[in-house]
Amino acid sequence: MLVTLLAVFAVVAIGVHLLSTALAWPRRTRPRAADAPPRPAVSLVRPVCGLDAFDPETLASSFGQDYPDHEILFCAAAADDPAVALLEELIAAHPEVPARILIGDDRVSANPKLNNLVKGFAAARGEWVAMTDANLLLTPDYLRRLDDTRREDTGLVSSPPAGIRPENLWGALECAFLNSNQARWQLAADALGIGFAHGKTLFWNRALLESGGGPAALGHDLAEDVASTKLVRARGLKVRLARPLFGQPIGRRDFGEVWGRQLRWSRIRRAGFPAIFALEILQGPLPPFAALAGLVGLGAAPGLALAAFPLVWYGAEIALARAHGWPSGPRDIAAMLLRDALLPALWVVTLRRRTFTWRGSVVGA
Repeated sequence: MLVTLLAVFAVVAIGVHLLSTALAWPRRTRPRAADAPPRPAVSLVRPVCGLDAFDPETLASSFGQDYPDHEILFCAAAADDPAVALLEELIAAHPEVPARILIGDDRVSANPKLNNLVKGFAAARGEWVAMTDANLLLTPDYLRRLDDTRREDTGLVSSPPAGIRPENLWGALECAFLNSNQARWQLAADALGIGFAHGKTLFWNRALLESGGGPAALGHDLAEDVASTKLVRARGLKVRLARPLFGQPIGRRDFGEVWGRQLRWSRIRRAGFPAIFALEILQGPLPPFAALAGLVGLGAAPGLALAAFPLVWYGAEIALARAHGWPSGPRDIAAMLLRDALLPALWVVTLRRRTFTWRGSVVGA
């Protein structure tokens, strides 16, 4: 009986890993039909809070959109936010682009990012509103690809970030979490028609969100992406992901930054989707490797299986990373191993407390 249980678990775990990798394989958004209706007006809303190392580049990428009818609304909670001076320079350098800065902090939820976004949504003139984080590097076709992803059954278009340009081991660790772990699962779910949102990009039909209670309704959960997913599914619609993913420059990180960010996201998943979070203890290669080791110890599998396992597991992950153009050099592979060693500890620590700190604010209390 024990041998059967171990064998079934190992086969299922490895099979799920390979299947999720195959489902997450690169594919592009279907080209826009020649007889498609005119593109709707879009408002690109980007909240800022302080200045990060890549913000001059990522915020500047807002101004290069190849989209016929759009505006850009930057949102800051206070006029003395360090990002405001940079935004003023960027707007002055691109007078041909309709862009402005909105100042104010509307306390509609315990989520400071959402509080910052509310005024942008209220001021937006577009039929569709793209809520986009400041640290995402936008390609010129960003808005067009979001629009191309829409279908009749689409309630929301989203996209997890692809971690790019890590500059040290901890930056590579962040990319290992973001890319072939978290993005892999999101892309696989999207391929199965059960996609869920990521707060890095939320491309909303304005009327749909307003009918659901507006941005304030996205404060019903710890994070706006969890609330967005629930709102869309409650309407019988789908969240769809734009492919390929858009890059987030990572640069240098320290371990504390990476651990704190992953712990925050883990607690959000625990609060928003507890059943899915409960299964996360089984993700990663350690549980199936332990099952294989048990089979080898019981004489039910050859020792060669233990040697072949990491080649199969990480071979698939590295192939996926290279197919997407994600970091996949020797340092990045070492970061994948480190990430998987941390996954069980991350799950256990998440159980200890529900709250987390984001930009100086305690969320979930």
